[in-house]
Amino acid sequence: MHAKSGRTVRDLRRENRAAVLRRLYFDGPMSRLMLGPATGLSSGSISNVVAELVAEGLVEEAGSVDSAGGRPRTLLRIAPGSGCMIGVDIGETRVRIELFDLALTELARTERPLATSGPRTGRYEVGVVVSHLRDGIAEVLRAAEVPAERLLGVGIGVPGIVEHTDADGAVVHGQTIGWDAIPLERLLREAVDLPPEVPYRIDNGAKTLGQAEMWFGAGRGARSAVVVLFGSGVGACVVTDPLGPGRALEWGHLTVRVRGRRCRCGAQGCLEAYAGAEALLERWREAGGRPPAGADEETALTAMLAAAYPAPAGPHRAAGGAEPAGAGTGAAGVGAGPDAAAVVVLDETAEYLGAGLADLINLFQPERILVGGWAGLQLGSRFLAAVSSYARAYALRHPGGRTEIALGTLGPEAVTVGAGLLPLVDFFAQGGRRPERAPSIPAPAWQTALRDRVST
Repeated sequence: MHAKSGRTVRDLRRENRAAVLRRLYFDGPMSRLMLGPATGLSSGSISNVVAELVAEGLVEEAGSVDSAGGRPRTLLRIAPGSGCMIGVDIGETRVRIELFDLALTELARTERPLATSGPRTGRYEVGVVVSHLRDGIAEVLRAAEVPAERLLGVGIGVPGIVEHTDADGAVVHGQTIGWDAIPLERLLREAVDLPPEVPYRIDNGAKTLGQAEMWFGAGRGARSAVVVLFGSGVGACVVTDPLGPGRALEWGHLTVRVRGRRCRCGAQGCLEAYAGAEALLERWREAGGRPPAGADEETALTAMLAAAYPAPAGPHRAAGGAEPAGAGTGAAGVGAGPDAAAVVVLDETAEYLGAGLADLINLFQPERILVGGWAGLQLGSRFLAAVSSYARAYALRHPGGRTEIALGTLGPEAVTVGAGLLPLVDFFAQGGRRPERAPSIPAPAWQTALRDRVST
């Protein structure tokens, strides 16, 4: 049966279920009476939908509240144990895999290191990454004793541009890591022991970070935002619908200096060639800085910050006498003077980042810009003040004065959380129905006859 709008009754039922699930997820627990105005559905529709969801185990009672002169009203919430999802971050030094329930409680996690020696692209050898995901997914399911059939899906954040194709599913174009049209979804389906109906949702890592910050972090309440992922490189995600998917931007490959430094993408003058952590450390090294020998990027950046902003000696040290992370590991330690080369490089980097943020402000006029990623959070509020000052100096006054610039609040592992949300978004959009195995339908007789004719 079709409604006048062209949608079927089944479509309307799915949309009603999706509306109730989303509202309970973001604003629950809620009573049936509260759900009506919140979703725009009639009391009869709410009763029918809630009865279905409770019967299926997706929604459960969560106590009650007093009503004005009547019986207490039962509160409802999403049942956390009614499903699970896996979030994966294919990061710069490791592959992180986490298993969550619907309340985003971590049930299990594992990490697989990526080699940091040798050429950067060697870290991301496709076969190695796929084997990490195969073993890691099996490990978290085994550790939490969760059967694969309970999975709503596997969400994966990757560096690069993701193209969705009919033949291979998600295909990754990661120029900076040497991935040229890698059919990652097909490779995972061939390698990972999961039921075929469990979906893979693969997307850009900055986009998954944006999803997490908008739903649960510093983006909540904003109508529009740009979420910046500042790690070894830099990327961004622009969000114009707080509950909808954002759009990944290859912001790190915006040209900020014509014929400038060579970027790892192969072009010259990209923002990432000046502002990514990898480039920042390289510029410090060129200026005479001494990162710890053999250290990974996170440790080296900690040492650079300690060199640029050394802890004062004696009574001015941190409470409890503990040294700040990284102090004493770089060119300067506690009581030493600032490393002039580190200070200059950090200030130059702040200006490049500020100019890049100004471009985002002028282009998208967002309500907020949020800086996340391990390097962005490590540089922290001290560095962000300088970046914000440069951004307002380079941006147009009107949008620049209205845009709030702040740090993300979900920590360096937010990409994994956002990746886990990808299958949850689809699950809600389908009205809380799990993907079903497509039925095997025989081909028409004429196709078989013609195929036999050609083969002979």
